[in-house]
Amino acid sequence: MNPIQQALNYDKIAEHWCSDRFNSENGISQHERALNFAPKGGKAIDIGCGSSGRIIDLLLKHGYDVEGLDLSSEMLRLARIRHPDLIFHHADICNWHPFGKYSFISAWDSIWHVPLECQASVISKLLEHLEVNGVIIFTSGAVEEKGDGSNLFLGQELYHAALGIPAILKLLESNNCVCRHLENDDFPDKHLYVVAQKSA
Repeated sequence: MNPIQQALNYDKIAEHWCSDRFNSENGISQHERALNFAPKGGKAIDIGCGSSGRIIDLLLKHGYDVEGLDLSSEMLRLARIRHPDLIFHHADICNWHPFGKYSFISAWDSIWHVPLECQASVISKLLEHLEVNGVIIFTSGAVEEKGDGSNLFLGQELYHAALGIPAILKLLESNNCVCRHLENDDFPDKHLYVVAQKSA
């Protein structure tokens, strides 16, 4: 599935993440762990920010100058209602190029929607745009080998892909980043999150 079709599918269900049906604590404790390693303040970005605003709220609380990025028009419309004064980028992360570097990058449950053939370059791009000592948190599949597929969620087909844990660790090393935390946090489901920090 191409990213534009995926975004259109997300448009149809964007309000779910603003509703009582969604657990607004999803990913927050993991971000708190990542923030323990991160610089205090600076620029931050939420990649695949969605509509809930919960991660942006957390980063603002920690003193960051926050931006958001998403390819879903409806997700961004709802995000701007919640945070009208912030910068939001309507873009495909595969083609988007940051203008500067960030102290903190979140890509919670977003990179795994990137086409498998583009995932390594997208992760490398984000790692390249971390400041020294900057921290990134992102999710993937808790699998050893690369692969992709799709599933239905709220009636919409959503594509997922994963590089595999060994490939992710090699990417971190080749981009001068140290893995600070790696956990399958929803076992037995294969939901992996990674916290990494840019070395000097």
